[in-house]
Formats: sequence, structure tokens, C-alpha cells
Amino acid sequence: MKLTGLELRRIAMPLVAPFRTSFGVERERDVLLVRAVGGEAEGWGECVAMSAPLYSAEYVDGAAEVIRRYLAPVIGGGDVDTHVLEARFARFKGHPMAKAAVLTAVLDAQLRASGMSLGAYLGAVRDRVPAGVSVGIMDSIGELLDAVAGYLDAGYLRIKLKIEPGWDVEPVRAVRERFGDAVLLQVDANTAYTLRDARHLARLDPFDLLLIEQPLDEDDLRGHAELARVVRTPVCLDESITSARAAADAIALGACSVVNVKPGRVGGYLEARRIHDVCAAAGVPVWAGGMLETGLGRAANVALAALPGFTLPGDTSASNRYFARDITAPFVLDGGHVAVPSGPGIGVTPVPELLEEVTTATAWIELD
Repeated sequence: MKLTGLELRRIAMPLVAPFRTSFGVERERDVLLVRAVGGEAEGWGECVAMSAPLYSAEYVDGAAEVIRRYLAPVIGGGDVDTHVLEARFARFKGHPMAKAAVLTAVLDAQLRASGMSLGAYLGAVRDRVPAGVSVGIMDSIGELLDAVAGYLDAGYLRIKLKIEPGWDVEPVRAVRERFGDAVLLQVDANTAYTLRDARHLARLDPFDLLLIEQPLDEDDLRGHAELARVVRTPVCLDESITSARAAADAIALGACSVVNVKPGRVGGYLEARRIHDVCAAAGVPVWAGGMLETGLGRAANVALAALPGFTLPGDTSASNRYFARDITAPFVLDGGHVAVPSGPGIGVTPVPELLEEVTTATAWIELD
């Protein structure tokens, strides 16, 4: 299809509660949205970069600049295909979150024009996916237990606890003792530990966790492989998995036995599907991670999570986990599951008045 331009839109989305991880506290999401406009249809993509380069090297202002200066000019004004565009973007090193936002917007527009859903395009096999929830670091164990109780009462099927040195064994022990062994429980360290902490992390083994996510630095595959020989808890990689090739290398090295797939981190949904395929061929389960997305990013993630290799509940929470009001019709929890959008493209669009309410800036890029 032919595109006439890209709209870059910044929105400010207050979180219902501060979300604390080992790399900081978020109280509001500064989100960059990309709208790809063509003669037949338009599509939406969400950039998951944070305001500061804490989770990864990318940040929102930088992503917007990369799109303006480098990605948009190579799109051109002729017929656009997402696979071709992905290859054009490859000449620019890094910046997967910026690339993913543009590629998703273009793919959404293409699929809307053809009447096909993203789930069908990717190979989804389910019309709903099991929902997990990520629980940030709290000020006290009592506060943590209250939060977990609320999520379990709401119907979430899996609990993920953020951990860091000084907030790990005792919070996990408290959750297990309070809620029992039947709760699907996992932890996420966001690179907060080193291999010197291996024996300490092994103290989590008795709690029968689904996995420990990204305990060491993202470039420390050998360290993760050594850690996996010390702990019984399955090691899952997140930040380390930047591509299908990286996933294949990590699996071959024994650095992980589970993989978290985040489309923004790997450059978009085409590469995310390749990672799924690599892991499926190796018998490694995958699950869909989250980056506090609005309904636009959440819709696409839920479609991805419906692929056959996604055998563990992901961070596919309902909209009200993070936002009092989303910019799309909200995703809701039903029997512990979230429905996969079935409409063309990502299957959702922003509600105009809600979108305008949270918009802080817009810019138009003409394509020629």
C-alpha cells in the first residue's frame, strides 16, 4: 500500500499507582505513538521506550528523533511492504523500539486494508490468552501481600514479583506462605544481580517458581549459563533476547530454558514471531512480556501471545492494572483471560476524545 505520511504523537498516561523495579520508579508513561496514514487505511504503532535510558539504551526523545531523521526518509512515497521496510531499516544500527513502532503502524495499516487481523497474520491459535500480572517492588511485605491478594481476587492466573538485592527471598517466602504453592509465581530481577549472587539466588529454589527472569546483565550470556547450573529455578532471559539469533545463541549456550518475547525490544512483531519459531523448534517455552503499554500496544501483544509456542501466562494484564482510563476500549479480565482482538489489523483504535485529552505534542512527517 502507499503511505502519505506519519504522525508522531506524544501522550502522557498517569499510572494508577507507582511502578517500582530495580531500575527505578514510573509514575507516568510518556508514550510515543506512530500513526501511518495511507490512501486505503491507517495504522497505529506504540513505541515502548521509557523516558530515560534505564531499561535499554533507547528513550522516547531519541526514538522520535531516529524516526524523523532516519527511518521516515527511507520509507518513500511508493508502495510499502512491512518486510521490505524492515530490511531497509536494518542499515541503521540498533534502535529496535523506534523501528518496531513504525513497522507496527505500517503493518496495522496493511492488514486493515486487506481485512486481516494481526493474530491471523502471525498465526494465532487461540481467541483468548491467560493473563498474568507484574507486581512492583513495595515499601513493605504487608503492602505486597495486599497487592497480590487483590490481583488474585481479580482473577489473574500468574503473579510476577519484581526483585532486587534486599527485596527477594523474604517477599517471595511471604507470598508463598500466604497464598500457597498452587499460585503460579515467578520473579523478575531486571539485571540487578551478578554471578557472585548465584548462591543467594539459589535460596529461591525451594519456592517452586516458574522462572527467574533476567537476573544478570543483558550481555552476560555465559554468566547466565553458569547460573543455570547452580540454581534449580528455570532461568528466563528478557533484555538479553534482542533477536532470533540472540535467542538461538542463548539456548545453545544453556543460558536460558524460557524466553520472554517483547516485540519492542526486538524490532517488531515480525522478529518476535521469528523468536517464537526458534524457541518452538528448540522446545523452549516463551511468554509475552509487557512494557506498561496502552491499549494499542496491548492489543498487538495479546495477538502475539495467542501463537502456539506461548505456553506460559504473559504480562497481558487488563487495562485497569495500569491506567484509570485507557486510550482505547479497555481490555478486561474474564475468567483470568484477555480476549484476542479479531478485527482488522491490531483490532483496536484510539477513542478520539480520550486521545486528545492526553496528547502533549504532535508532528506530521510527509512521505515522498
